[in-house]
Amino acid sequence: MSVVIGPDHLPGDLGLPPAPAKGLVVFAHGSGSSRRSPRNRFVARELETSGLATLLFDLLTESEAADRANVFDIPLLAERLQTAIAWTRAEERTRHLPLGLFGASTGAAAALTAGARAVNRVSAIVSRGGRPDLAAEVLAAVAAPTLLIVGGFDAEVIALNRRAQERLRCENRLAIVPGATHLFEEPGTLEQVVELARQWLLRYVAQEDGEAA
Repeated sequence: MSVVIGPDHLPGDLGLPPAPAKGLVVFAHGSGSSRRSPRNRFVARELETSGLATLLFDLLTESEAADRANVFDIPLLAERLQTAIAWTRAEERTRHLPLGLFGASTGAAAALTAGARAVNRVSAIVSRGGRPDLAAEVLAAVAAPTLLIVGGFDAEVIALNRRAQERLRCENRLAIVPGATHLFEEPGTLEQVVELARQWLLRYVAQEDGEAA
């Protein structure tokens, strides 16, 4: 269902599972993308089948997105993500749900920054092909269990994630998907992302038993 978030009237899509939701996952898209990101929408649909509600929204207005500098403005993106988190805490359909964040590319830096600022509101964070190095200054303050997912052929981003992981003080894991490049376009690789994210989010957001594989 379509929603409008915050004073900037950012458009969003709220997805609710058929049964009562076990938790809510707010997505932060990467540079040059939007709430219509096919990869994030695929992940969101799969998470909904596991009983998690999802929120995909545009972090920037159309005019803001036209300025390339804005897509790398992590403080701005994190502020917008915080606005979305506040919206979910006020929205009757989602305010009672434990919260997870899923960030891709620069959206991962925004998710980590927002998570560091909202310590008691975020139960877990997942990064897909993320740039956590762009949130280096706040990584030590992140409290939510954090999963970093990177493609096995994405050597530069693997190195950036390893260095970022050294700064994290929360429970964390770096998961490398074999045979995947940055966008996880290879057959079966995005499905592996889904399974890794699903297990992490169900464990830490929905508080279900079991270890992430």
